[in-house]
Amino acid sequence: MTDDESSSGDVRAGLIAVAAAVTAWGSTGVIIKVIDMNAIAIAAWRFSIYAVLMTIVLLVRGNRLTKHLLWTSLPGGALLAADVMLFFVAVRTTNIVNATTIGAMQPIVIAVYATRFMGEKIGRRDLLAAAVAIVGVVVVITQSSGTPEWSGAGDLAALGALFAWSGYFIVAKRTAGKLTPHEFTTGTAWWVGLFAFAVGLVAGQDMAPPSGDDWLPVVALILVGGVVGHSLMNWGIPRLPVWLASTMTLLIPVVSSLAAWIFLDEALTAPQLVAMAVVIGALWVVVVTQTKTPVSPPQDIVELET
Repeated sequence: MTDDESSSGDVRAGLIAVAAAVTAWGSTGVIIKVIDMNAIAIAAWRFSIYAVLMTIVLLVRGNRLTKHLLWTSLPGGALLAADVMLFFVAVRTTNIVNATTIGAMQPIVIAVYATRFMGEKIGRRDLLAAAVAIVGVVVVITQSSGTPEWSGAGDLAALGALFAWSGYFIVAKRTAGKLTPHEFTTGTAWWVGLFAFAVGLVAGQDMAPPSGDDWLPVVALILVGGVVGHSLMNWGIPRLPVWLASTMTLLIPVVSSLAAWIFLDEALTAPQLVAMAVVIGALWVVVVTQTKTPVSPPQDIVELET
């Protein structure tokens, strides 16, 4: 197999992993809806239990939960925890449309950083397709709105979540040569669980574990959002240009809307359906371009996982 063929196969594998991850994340909203717990408690228990499961797999593979693993994954864990909790503050204090639309701007932040500081190159067609996808996502989100309340503080929280989420992607990419994807995922899960418990307790939230009927959806959330979502995303990010992995997250609102329509009977408007088709079509253009002219993944990925 030639280097180009190997690179192309690695990029395709990364795209499949990231596509599966964003599909999983998009479907978690319908699961969270049926859990009778506050959002910080859900995050704390979800990530803590997930961290335990990932640690067990780590030990079975003959590895250890080392100080190096925990300290190296701390920046990613702190950024992911900040994203989770700031976005929670945003949706509680400002309207959902503002919070979600601000979050959808992540590919712009990532593209600017990746081109200026990481040496990634984005073709004009990819930039145009990504811009079209962002516009489509904004249409999907705004068509779901009623007349919710607005809060400047809530918008600032959403902006903070945007930069925390963007930082997480960059850190995940830069940590590829220091930890394997499994180690990074395990470490960040421990930190998110720890930070979520700390914030919840300080804020006086009810941090009791799930009870009764809540256990089943919490387990489903861990499996779908954690095992499928976070594990595959952290595996896929090092294999792709970071702007491409970020752009793929634009599928999340599309999947969320479709899942809510299928499972919660939430209505979809004609403009939403058209916008969803536009988003999917635009992202397909990006994917096809990247699989035809793939960027070689970092050599340390191969070294870490052989």
